[in-house]
Amino acid sequence: MKKVLYFVKRVLLSFIILYSYNLIAVNFNMVIPINLITVGAVSILGVPSLIALLLIKIVAL
Repeated sequence: MKKVLYFVKRVLLSFIILYSYNLIAVNFNMVIPINLITVGAVSILGVPSLIALLLIKIVAL
């Protein structure tokens, strides 16, 4: 039960991190979509995956 609660907390925190990043990044047109893959990556790997997603977004432009 503790592991499930821990996982749910991580997913919610990653959603909040992505949403707050998107609130700031909308002014610079660097929005990272909030979907299952991005939330999963941020919840498993943390903030470094957010930076990696941002770098992927910059290179893809």
